[in-house]
Amino acid sequence: MNRHGCVWGRSASLRWAAMVGLWLGLAACGGPRPVPQPGDNRGIPPDLRGSRVMLLPVQLVSGVEGDPNAELAFTLRERGREVEWIFEAEVEEILRRSPAIQARTRGLPVGLFLQAEVERVGDPLYGELRRMATLVNAQAILLPILASFEPNQAIPGGTPRVRFTVALIEPRTGRVLWFGIEEGGDFVPTDPRGLASAVDRLAQTLFWYVRR
Repeated sequence: MNRHGCVWGRSASLRWAAMVGLWLGLAACGGPRPVPQPGDNRGIPPDLRGSRVMLLPVQLVSGVEGDPNAELAFTLRERGREVEWIFEAEVEEILRRSPAIQARTRGLPVGLFLQAEVERVGDPLYGELRRMATLVNAQAILLPILASFEPNQAIPGGTPRVRFTVALIEPRTGRVLWFGIEEGGDFVPTDPRGLASAVDRLAQTLFWYVRR
């Protein structure tokens, strides 16, 4: 791939195609699925090495102390060093220079993800994501849907946890390549380790191919 992410290397393309095929095969089996729960993962995250990925800001935040977007950007950059990340500031700058493009990084209509399993995003969300991805030559979009502070379902009465609900989307087709709900450790709301542990857990799932 060149420095602008316009051309994928053969090995990266084959890895991506194989993982997408696996996910689509899994998605085609069976009938309607229940609403995803904490710890659920739909599909397997593709190997993102050598690809250009747009990281959008968290669309909905509920009860989380600290800055989920800053924590995500820092951790994903550190743990996914072989990924060419496109962060919000770069996208916003390009959108500012392209006023005719109707797209936004925040306030996107993501509510459907919290109601049912989504296999492919439709308009208006699809249109906005595709327009942004085209502007920055993104091959995938990591969309953090929700960061929330939720009851600990593993231990009734236990300390609540920070939870991330995230989708990885292929912008050309709107296919959801991977969807996951990841929780951090047991920390009180004001403890920054709660947010950090949730982001770390998300990074472990996304970069399953990286040895720590």
